[in-house]
Amino acid sequence: MVSFSDAVKMFFSRYTDFQGRSRRSEYWWVALFNFLVFAVIGGLAFALGGDFESGQMNPIGMLLFGVLGLYGLGIVIPSIALYVRRLHDINQTGWIYLGIIVASMIPLIGLIASIASIVIACLPGTVGPNKYGDDPKNPTLGAADTFI
Repeated sequence: MVSFSDAVKMFFSRYTDFQGRSRRSEYWWVALFNFLVFAVIGGLAFALGGDFESGQMNPIGMLLFGVLGLYGLGIVIPSIALYVRRLHDINQTGWIYLGIIVASMIPLIGLIASIASIVIACLPGTVGPNKYGDDPKNPTLGAADTFI
């Protein structure tokens, strides 16, 4: 199993790597990390940002919301790459992600696409190597060992 810190390191070091496979633990640890970053920075922005009811936001709130927006933009490509590698782990093409994005723009179908996206991220990867690479759980298991 990939640890929390290793998953975050891999997320940022493989930020444009659309090849290979990523395990479920890597995907979900990164999801937790991103949730925590948004929760902490968003919470600080609301706590220190001023009075939102009157529309008066102080510079600290603006700065924190700016940081939150920049972080969100900064993780778009790495998140897509991670999800594509997750699809590769279940022996599916990364183009399915494009279908999910397009489907999410259609009312009601978008809800179904979001649920499908979560289900796909929960599916176990194929055992042994597949057409996208070695098994990240057991990379030493070669093609010759598959039939043993």
